[in-house]
Amino acid sequence: MFTIAAPATRERLDAALQQIENDSVAYWNTFATEAFFAPLGGGWSPAENVRHLAKSVRAVTKGLKMPRLVVRFLFGAPRRPSESYEELRARYATILEKGANAGRFAPSQRQETDLEAWRTQIMEQFTTANRELRTALTRWPDKSLDRHQMPHPLLGKLTVREMLCFTAYHQLHHMDGVKRKVAAAGGHQ
Repeated sequence: MFTIAAPATRERLDAALQQIENDSVAYWNTFATEAFFAPLGGGWSPAENVRHLAKSVRAVTKGLKMPRLVVRFLFGAPRRPSESYEELRARYATILEKGANAGRFAPSQRQETDLEAWRTQIMEQFTTANRELRTALTRWPDKSLDRHQMPHPLLGKLTVREMLCFTAYHQLHHMDGVKRKVAAAGGHQ
């Protein structure tokens, strides 16, 4: 499992997000198209996981694109230091164990007939969302990552640094979850 040392610098977060995107794209591309769209047990298909991740990343990017003054006005200033990557992971795992779900960030039940074209579109949206996140991050000085916060639907208000650490972990969490389900089913190729 990939980890990010705390406090993670903006440059380190950017590099981690780039590496995670590269690893994710490589992993999602290992699936044959039919397997990419096939549900895993009672859970989401790999395609639905990717769509969920793109939707989540776009929400973080939207926050990062706002002027910092607006972020402060809307969500206030943090009253505590940023948690570490490991602390965020543990807190998220506890919330998931209690039955939390993706809520409004769940992928829609959309269906397409041309699966190859749809797969291409999903992966393009995923890579675009990740690229736009990293571009938006360049507007934030490192010190501002701990001085501003944003709401997370399950974890409450997170500093921007925490939100970026969570975003990195979230992608790994979904990829690892799919890997476990695929292994339990005997593979996907």
